[in-house]
Parts: sequence; C-alpha cells; structure tokens
Amino acid sequence: MGQEKIKANKLWPLLLVVLGNTLYAVSAKLFLLPAGLISCGTTGIALVVNQLTGIPLSGFIFAFNLAMLCLGWWLLGKQFALTTVFSSLFYPIALEVLDRTLGDVHVTEDIWLNVVFAGLGLGLSIGMVMRGGASTGGMDIPPLILKKFLRIPVSASLWAFDFCILLAQMMYHTLEDLLYGVVLLIMLSVALNKVMLLGTSRTEVKVVSPKASLIRDAILSQVDRGVTLLHGEGGYLHASTEVILSVVSNHEMPKIERLARDIDPDCFMIVSRVTEVWGRGFSRSKRYAPGSEP
Repeated sequence: MGQEKIKANKLWPLLLVVLGNTLYAVSAKLFLLPAGLISCGTTGIALVVNQLTGIPLSGFIFAFNLAMLCLGWWLLGKQFALTTVFSSLFYPIALEVLDRTLGDVHVTEDIWLNVVFAGLGLGLSIGMVMRGGASTGGMDIPPLILKKFLRIPVSASLWAFDFCILLAQMMYHTLEDLLYGVVLLIMLSVALNKVMLLGTSRTEVKVVSPKASLIRDAILSQVDRGVTLLHGEGGYLHASTEVILSVVSNHEMPKIERLARDIDPDCFMIVSRVTEVWGRGFSRSKRYAPGSEP
C-alpha cells in the first residue's frame, strides 16, 4: 500500500502538467484563436509573428519555448530546465495536433463568450501546471532571470512584458480589441488564483479566555482538531493568560465558535484565513499520540 501511494504521489503532478497543457491548447484553439483575441505570453508573440510573417503558431511557439528553455538552463540552472522542459515542448505539439484534427471549428461567435472561456481555460490550465510543480515555459522564464540578476519582482516584469505584447498586437487590432484583451487577462488571473488556492485554504482561530482549558478539551473531543496553547500576558493589567491556537477546515469554524461562546461568552476570538497548511491532520494523516497536536 505504501509503494502504491508513493507511485500515485509521483504520477499526480505529471498528470496535472499533461492535463494543464492540454487544456491550454484546447482553450487557445477553441476560443482564443477563432475569435481573433489578443493574448499575452508566448501565444501573444506568436500571433504577432504569424500576422507579420505567416509562420504557423505551433511552429513558432515550439522554437521560442526551446530557445527560452536553453536560456533558462544556462542562467537559472539544470534543475529549473528539467522541471520546465515537458511543458515547453508538450503545449505546441498539442496545439498542432488539435489544429490538424479540429480544423476551423468555431464553438461560438459571441465575442464575450470567447473572452470568458478563453480567460478561464488559460488560467485554469496554468494553475494546473503550477500545481504540478512545473512551469509553462516561454515568457515565464525572462521574469525569473530578471528576478535573479536584477532583483526585479517577477509580477512586475511579467505584467510589463504582457503589456508590451498586448501593445504589439495593436498594429492589426482596434482599441476595442485591446479592452477585450485586458478583460481576458483579468479572467485569467482570477482563475489562476482560484486554482492555486483550491483545496488548501483553511481557517486559523485564536481564543483568549480564562476558561482556555475547557475550550481546549471541547475542541479536542467534539471537533477532533489539535490545539496549541500559547502563553501570553495582558497588555494593560499584565495578567498571565493562555491563548488557544488551532487550524480547522472552513466548515468546522462555526462549530468551534459555538463551543467557545457556550463555554465563555466573553472570550476574545481572532479568526483569519490561511492559504496553505502542512502537517498532521492536513497534508499528513492524523496520529493520536501525546505531543502530536498541530
């Protein structure tokens, strides 16, 4: 059973990368390209080159990603290149296969439907690839190089590159097309953020109360969540107090609140959202033993 779990843990990231790149190609083929939408990243550069020279999108993307991969290998190291090589080469191949099999298929002629589904599809696919521990390659690499050597934030340089790519496409697009492109980028960003936080969001709760031991026992017995006791001191009277710290799933939070209020209606409670939790009870199975509470 242990070996099967290890194999599954290794196959799952690869599956995410494959599905993510496939969805990226599908979104580009069915929604982005038929509607003539402007785009960012490598695909946006490929659209400009295709318009100026007639070079096929898949061929240019393959060559550009290969060049960026070599640049990343040289400047960012072998380990980075190995995690990126699959995505860099798989996406253009998948796009070429879809282009040959689907031809000039159009799912919808509505421009807004194309914008929405292209943005959602591209954002979901990039998020899946990143959750798989890989990079989509291409224009993801220059910002990483600038971050390493010039300390320029990745987000700032990435947005600068994307804005320049959008402006380059204005040579054969209208201002209205640029606005559609901005909306597409917003949809992409929203979908990407949702995927990156999917399944990892949890709630952190801190409770300050003179009845901390009773609240602790209630959480342990009735919610089956671990707690940590923090020793504090009041800022005004300098009285010693105990603070209960626990991380729970979102649907368990109302039960925690009811338990604490029933035991001590005057307790001081702080609730905050956390985006990543590692440890027993979350990323690892629970172990009921002394000292194993998170």
